Amino acid sequence: MTGQDPAQDDLVIDSSKPHPARMYDWYLGGKDNYPVDEELGRQMVALEPRVPVMARVNRAFMHRATRWLAQNGIRQFLDIGTGIPTEPNLHQIAQGVAPDARVVYCDNDPIVLAHAAALLRSTPEGVTEYLQADVRDPATILEGAGKVLDLSRPVALSLVALLHFIPDEDGAYELVDRLLSGLPSGSCLMMTHATADFTPQDKATEATEKLRSGGVTLALRSRDEFARFFDGLALVEPGVEVVHRWHPELGEPVPGQDDGIIPGYGAVARKP
Repeated sequence: MTGQDPAQDDLVIDSSKPHPARMYDWYLGGKDNYPVDEELGRQMVALEPRVPVMARVNRAFMHRATRWLAQNGIRQFLDIGTGIPTEPNLHQIAQGVAPDARVVYCDNDPIVLAHAAALLRSTPEGVTEYLQADVRDPATILEGAGKVLDLSRPVALSLVALLHFIPDEDGAYELVDRLLSGLPSGSCLMMTHATADFTPQDKATEATEKLRSGGVTLALRSRDEFARFFDGLALVEPGVEVVHRWHPELGEPVPGQDDGIIPGYGAVARKP
């Protein structure tokens, strides 16, 4: 299946304001970002030198969690907050285990759409598709995903390094509930989230305010606040864990991840 054709779309990319997807690309060493993204990224690294390692650790979690899910029978994936393609992408991991895996990617940044062709190189047995939508619009996401995925069969919902950009007042918990409500029993939630649990309060506050001044909202949640996203779900062992300690045997370690605690949590859980 082919995705939207960027050449047919009126891409409106605002290069005057930083965007989390492009900042993430800069942290990962990519080139699909603008000076405004790099500028704010450098400010964040000055405050917290572990940020680039955190980005790589989140990416590595996605690889391990996807591999675990595919090894345990999941054949459909809905990845929201996809970001700019960085190989290996989720479908490459999933289809490496199960060639017939079907994957829908979703992001709200037009620059991701411009690079979506890299996300659509599926195996012949499987399918990949790209959907331009915002996590704050779960109805549109589920409608679009339902054109590619069989929503009567289990789906893995991937929300990696995304929900910490959605504050409580924007209904972060309700958004996850609405997305999961459209997925059947046996579906799974895989998620990571930044935290201030291992960071001095003044540094966390300064980072949050600096991002806010650049137009990026950051909601650093505690372990208990992160665990609340999984209420009513059956957590996969080892439950809520510091990101790089979740099933490390399923992937390669990220250089620098053991230089102190990486301030983020990850977990996978199944919908009863």
